[in-house]
Amino acid sequence: MTDTRVAQAPPTDLRGLVDWLIPDWELTPPTPEAVTLLPSFASKMRECERVCQQPYSEISHEIQDALVLRRLQQMIHTVRLNPLWRERLENAGIIRPPDSYEAWQRIPLSDKETQRDLYMGSRTGMVVPHDRGGFEVVASGGTSSGSPLETVYSLRELSDTYAVAGHFLGTYLLSGHLAGADPKWLLTTLADYQMWSSGTMVGGVLQSVPGVNYIGAGPVTAPVLEHVFSYRGPKALMGISAGIAILAELGAGMSQKAKDSFRVALYGSGVLPQRNRDELKALYPNLVILSYFAATQAETIGLQLDESSPVLTAVPGLHLIEIVDENGRWVPEGEEGELVVTRLHAHEAPLLRLKLGDRMIRRPRLDGPGPGPRAQRFEFAGRTGDILHLNDSQYSAVRAYDALRDELRTAGVVDLDQAAHEIQFVNRREERVITLYAAVDDVLTPAYRVDSLLGPAGLQRVLVNALPRSLSLFNDGEANPTSVAKTGYRLEVRFVPRHSPEIERTSVGKVPLVRDQA
Repeated sequence: MTDTRVAQAPPTDLRGLVDWLIPDWELTPPTPEAVTLLPSFASKMRECERVCQQPYSEISHEIQDALVLRRLQQMIHTVRLNPLWRERLENAGIIRPPDSYEAWQRIPLSDKETQRDLYMGSRTGMVVPHDRGGFEVVASGGTSSGSPLETVYSLRELSDTYAVAGHFLGTYLLSGHLAGADPKWLLTTLADYQMWSSGTMVGGVLQSVPGVNYIGAGPVTAPVLEHVFSYRGPKALMGISAGIAILAELGAGMSQKAKDSFRVALYGSGVLPQRNRDELKALYPNLVILSYFAATQAETIGLQLDESSPVLTAVPGLHLIEIVDENGRWVPEGEEGELVVTRLHAHEAPLLRLKLGDRMIRRPRLDGPGPGPRAQRFEFAGRTGDILHLNDSQYSAVRAYDALRDELRTAGVVDLDQAAHEIQFVNRREERVITLYAAVDDVLTPAYRVDSLLGPAGLQRVLVNALPRSLSLFNDGEANPTSVAKTGYRLEVRFVPRHSPEIERTSVGKVPLVRDQA
């Protein structure tokens, strides 16, 4: 395709600008072969930066929104080249690209089964067949099920997204913490084995952060951690929550100078318990602890830029992030919904409106009159599977934990935030028992206090008082203590030693918040 815009001045109006950036002859590629010749979306972002004379992350929401919508229109034209995608869209009444974000919300959501059907086995959902080459296949170990799920990426676009996300991470998160003239180090303890995605994909982002030295350490022992932390200069480290939590144990014997050099801990996989945060802060005095939220399908979904706020910030131009209700419509700001992601850099292997299995609270967009990112923001509210089912009612396990923690703290039994390394609910549906497992250092003392201060009747009061405060968004208001009591469910609290096998883990070491047993 020949770009005739070289000699043209870019239009000054918004619609003209985005049509100039993605012209009509690129908007509607006629064949899969033509798709392989399309300029990358990253190149459009760079051209937009040049025209606006600003970093893309700091360009106004109005321009970003218009360019992303134009890209989504291009994606619809592209996926319609694949007969399965075309049939899927037409069955939903989608015969033309959306002319607004309101129209975009009518496009059907994809789930993990859609992904499995279209991108595993013969990979029939690809626009450009994978036998052409130039792709990377990555598999997720799975947070809840542990079952692998494959995703396909174009290598040229994967390289682009690493650069976009790495630059954002370095500019808006790490730069304020990895300061000075000494060498700067960025490590990950994520495992890069069994095709598990995070070690590969997040590592790709981390090694694209400008001005840092990258170490793909994988799981480390205490001597290895001490050796790496002895390097001159400040360190940042990214790992799953359990991999960050164990750094308090692994670093206990290292020198104070090495401890002082640890500046940023980035944790994935949802939530890092307060107990672990306190231990890390006590050992590493200069440390900030921030969330790095990612998934197989999206190497950087959201970054926590400020330790004082749990809000996550999306990388502008990387994905379209949506927080939706049960009908696939955007929830209002301040409300909770399901996380849906569309990867914008996916000419050859697109996947539209994919539900990742996480729940988020939609927060106001990041904006302001001065320099800084203009970006979507949201707050993690738990896995979609983090639901306690009591008969026909669904209770948020994240909020149930918060409510139970408060009840136990008020009763003078135990502060789970301070005592617990790991938490897991097991719902034995047939027996109608919810067991809250807490991995602690001292098992006997809190167990004795539960028995002496509460007993079975007191625990039942805790359950019926806590659960009505933890109903999920779509069931809010349907229960009260009386209705919870009528379910016949009872609560157990079991304290187990750290690393106890009674707490179930996936094959990659993650601890699901909820386990259901029929």
